[in-house]
Amino acid sequence: MEVKRRTARTLVAKLSSVSEQTRTEALSELRLISKHDPESRQLIAEAGAVPYLSETLYSSSPTIQENAAATLLNLSITSRCSLMSTRGLLDALSHALSNSSSPAVVQSCAATLHSLLIADEFYRPIIGSKRDILYSLLSIITAANAPPRSIKDALKALFGIALYQLNRASLVDLGAVPALVLLIVRDARTGIVEDATAVLAQIAGCEESEEAMRKAGGFGALGDLLDEGTGASGRIRENAVAALLNLARCSSEKGRQEVREMGVKVMEGIADLAENGSAKGKSKAVELLKFVVDGNEVRDFRFNNFNDLMNHSI
Repeated sequence: MEVKRRTARTLVAKLSSVSEQTRTEALSELRLISKHDPESRQLIAEAGAVPYLSETLYSSSPTIQENAAATLLNLSITSRCSLMSTRGLLDALSHALSNSSSPAVVQSCAATLHSLLIADEFYRPIIGSKRDILYSLLSIITAANAPPRSIKDALKALFGIALYQLNRASLVDLGAVPALVLLIVRDARTGIVEDATAVLAQIAGCEESEEAMRKAGGFGALGDLLDEGTGASGRIRENAVAALLNLARCSSEKGRQEVREMGVKVMEGIADLAENGSAKGKSKAVELLKFVVDGNEVRDFRFNNFNDLMNHSI
């Protein structure tokens, strides 16, 4: 372990060298070590690498940026506190997301944010308060030429941000709803639609989402996903149910009525999930069906199973 510690210190010291070649070689080695040797990640962070790596994200060299971004991603697995306590790290990630010409840099930075957001809920309001980051991530998913991997990494980061209730209104304000609905409607790649619907389901859990969903055609788009003729995957359909359920919980009476009307049109699709979905999917589908059947505000219902629910009539 002591040998690894000395190696980490030596390489980190080289990051302040006046020689660009020395810095580049050190970055490359740190990237490889942090990828293949989990024990070294904490040692690299303790040696003071994070501030240098953060600053390097402003480099004009795509190769140098890629090594720095990948190393930060590796360190985020075990040394999240070191990253979040580094002044300017989030600004550097935002800069790279918006300005780097390298898809690999964008992907690593988005994945780093996801790693931080999923690991510790305390970081969600901090990252969510950085509107530049939110704007950059949304710009990625709306870019016409964005690589699929970049879109997926951006969606995963947005999902982590949307897990915090107070971040959802900010995402709505920045145009997340129409961006996600458009992605869902136009993108035929199952993995991307699955991730996009997961984010939309979270954002639907705030009052501000109702009007944005209405303007973007979100109610209809979610209903279409539950139409058995569309062939949407089970995960997509479960996310659509979750989104409609959140809309029913958070919307005005007008919005709840729209959810009910849409639910009546796709009862068979919701019923199929209530019988054949995952454990969580079944529970949410039954709850949504109960709301559609009775038209009451969504709350905790006392139905033992799907058959009990279907004994009721609209």
